[in-house]
Amino acid sequence: MKLPALSDIQAAYERISPFIHQTPVLTSRQLNVIFGCELFFKCENFQKVGAFKFRGATNAVLSLPAEKRKAGVVTHSSGNHAAALALAASMNGTRPLIVMPLSAPSIKKEAVAGYGAEITFCEPTLRAREQACRAIMEKEGAILVHPYDNFDIICGQGTAALELMQEVEHLDAIVAPVGGGGLMSGTSVCAKGLNPGISVIGAEPLNANDAWKSFKTGVLTPSVNPLTIADGLLTSLSELTFSVIRKNVDDIFTVSEESIIHSMKLVWERMKIIIEPSSATVLAVVRENPEFFRGKRVGLIISGGNVDLTRLPF
Repeated sequence: MKLPALSDIQAAYERISPFIHQTPVLTSRQLNVIFGCELFFKCENFQKVGAFKFRGATNAVLSLPAEKRKAGVVTHSSGNHAAALALAASMNGTRPLIVMPLSAPSIKKEAVAGYGAEITFCEPTLRAREQACRAIMEKEGAILVHPYDNFDIICGQGTAALELMQEVEHLDAIVAPVGGGGLMSGTSVCAKGLNPGISVIGAEPLNANDAWKSFKTGVLTPSVNPLTIADGLLTSLSELTFSVIRKNVDDIFTVSEESIIHSMKLVWERMKIIIEPSSATVLAVVRENPEFFRGKRVGLIISGGNVDLTRLPF
């Protein structure tokens, strides 16, 4: 199994930079005082489609040979990867075929449809998603672009950390959310490649803590009926992302639902930006582990800002 290296992420950045937004890094004096450390928010909520996933999707589509693009691309996603692949495919003349769980937030369903995707809905289980994808691949001949179990996806996702660390020097730690592990994998490869001494931390809901269990036991443990407000973090690690995370991540911290909601509300109120619950896990990690982060310069990957405004938790 080939694992991504820093050079792969740098090559991905060269490939996708004409298509992506170089998102801002924001700071908040108030939050620095509250948490006793310097926080640098890499705001992928300002990325195209409102999430970091446009980076990986664009890299995956551009890395496909022209002949393979003709039949279209297919994926399964709770929303952000679906929207990202739909836009990346449409921008490059490729047909996007998307499998989404019925439970996906309405804002994400609407966005995916708006980017021209042909959507197939399924039950909100990994098995149902994968079965629907296989059926489409057999019928249409489309190429699967997995949300995270994909070398090119991981390399694209790592470019967010690349931009952050090019802009902000001397970070002591970097924190990214963990769902399927694509962002966490890319972030960890980039961070350790640029600064071997940096602490790379994963943020995961306690109610969907399969990555934490896998990391602590050394055995890949799939998620079973996760129930969390962080709807983007419901999926389990793959063999590829687990291998990358075991090699490069220093620890995974779990956070409560209350802490996710509190952190999300705090960012909305103090920074005046919209972030989704999955993004709030990174600040929740700082909130729940004050001694670990005290006095440090900490990079936080804000993964997205696609929120159903009719279902806010506060």
